[in-house]
Amino acid sequence: MSNFEVVKEDSKTHARAGVLTTSHGEVKTPSYVVVGTDAAVRCVPPEELPRTKTQLIIANTYHLWKTLGKKLETFEGLHERMKWNGPLMTDSGGFQVFSFGFGREHGLGKMMPRTSDEGAKNFKTGENLVRVMNDGVYFLTEEGEKYLDAETSIHIQEKLGADIIVAFDEPTSPLHDHTYTKESLVRTHTWAVRSLKARTRKDQMMYGVVQGGAFEDLRKASAEFIGKQPFEGFAIGGSYGESMGAPREQMLSVLKWSVPYLPKEKPRHLLGIGRIEDVFDAVELGMDTFDCVIPTREARHGSIWTAKGRVDIRKGIFQNDNAPLEEECGCIACGERKITRGELRDLFKSKNMEAGHLATVHNIYFFNNLLEQIRNSILKGEFSKLKSRFLSNIS
Repeated sequence: MSNFEVVKEDSKTHARAGVLTTSHGEVKTPSYVVVGTDAAVRCVPPEELPRTKTQLIIANTYHLWKTLGKKLETFEGLHERMKWNGPLMTDSGGFQVFSFGFGREHGLGKMMPRTSDEGAKNFKTGENLVRVMNDGVYFLTEEGEKYLDAETSIHIQEKLGADIIVAFDEPTSPLHDHTYTKESLVRTHTWAVRSLKARTRKDQMMYGVVQGGAFEDLRKASAEFIGKQPFEGFAIGGSYGESMGAPREQMLSVLKWSVPYLPKEKPRHLLGIGRIEDVFDAVELGMDTFDCVIPTREARHGSIWTAKGRVDIRKGIFQNDNAPLEEECGCIACGERKITRGELRDLFKSKNMEAGHLATVHNIYFFNNLLEQIRNSILKGEFSKLKSRFLSNIS
């Protein structure tokens, strides 16, 4: 029996509404995937997560591997640790191969500002802490070198016990040339096959990862190869798009090259992308789920997402502002607490921990609610109308 059902396809685009079935319940797609890096969604108590419309959470394999150490073998499992009985996902540790390696060497970060932004100049190069070998990867840590390969990644993810796990891969840097990217792709494909062979659990879905940088021939080759492997789903990865300071058109090109080679009957996940415009465009091109730190990380630094875009609530213009964070918002902060923009600004200015909590529950709710609206628009045949209307209101 398939784990994924396409319920409705948009007649004008490649957008689709579906249902992803896991061992811990269903995920109605398209869906945002909330980041819970260290087995917790920061600033949000577990009992509040259902009230944010969260359906699926992703935890970080690399960081949990480092944190748990030998305790991994007796780990109770992510669901019990997080007090969350809904669907869970883990990444492979592959992104850290990039972020601690060429990401540092090339001065790139996961949420790097657009190249035109003033903040982009603050990203500086650093020491490459990763040695990439054909068999696996060595991380230089404060405890010495730690080795991670496909088999180890899958073993870790099986011990963590998420419903969806990801094959080990190597994302390349936007600054890598075609030669290195092609060599890396051979490793990613080899590691994908090894990941499949390493699995022992039947109750977990495994996603294969499409890589290939910003090169059309490599993306198509990767999507064709990975798409033919017996994965239950697929992820499109790589350090591309605005999250790495590159033009967002690059992300769109990657999706246009990759999606046609992936089986229609299986779910597609976009790794590390989550701005409003990106989500609409990715859904339009056939993606089903997305994970991104934007709702949580930005909330902790005072950025509030609304239907008109992002605002920095710490700015002076919001002092004594009695307007809600978002009109007609049903999140805990707006609906139950009825917090105003001025009140939240005061909490941030006084370094009150409740500021991060209220901002985070709002942002998570906002993106989950946005994806729910997108799903409903597909079911009603009104996706293009919603996209046009929503994006025209963003300032």
